[in-house]
Amino acid sequence: MTKRKIIKGILSLFISFIFIQSLFFKFTGSPETDHIFGTLDAWGASLGFPGLFLPPGIFNAYVIGSAELIASLILLAGLFMGRALLTSLGAIMAMGIISGAIFFHLFTPLGIVVLDDGGTLFGMAVGIWVSSAILILMHKDTLLGLIKK
Repeated sequence: MTKRKIIKGILSLFISFIFIQSLFFKFTGSPETDHIFGTLDAWGASLGFPGLFLPPGIFNAYVIGSAELIASLILLAGLFMGRALLTSLGAIMAMGIISGAIFFHLFTPLGIVVLDDGGTLFGMAVGIWVSSAILILMHKDTLLGLIKK
């Protein structure tokens, strides 16, 4: 196995692990999740968009968790099936999801430190973003090939 394949595997597993382990919190209505999405919903309501971050809003924990699960499954399928296209698409999806999370940490009342976590959630989000960016760069030829078609 080449060094490049090992790096791709580590990055894919890292992203998938973080996304999948967070599903318990998102799908069970944990206090952390209620705080995060409640804070975001109050912020959205202050801007005239109430209900965006709570069910049935389009950015509620179930929707975000489902998107994270799909991105993880695509990344894992790409890893275990050796499909560069799947890894590329999973990385793009992961980057899109996590870019939203980073935005909300930085530019809303949510902040970088959530419930005295010392910035752990934000740090994991940045780690996923960087990992996704590296995977996208490693698969740039595959992605450019799609664009040319």
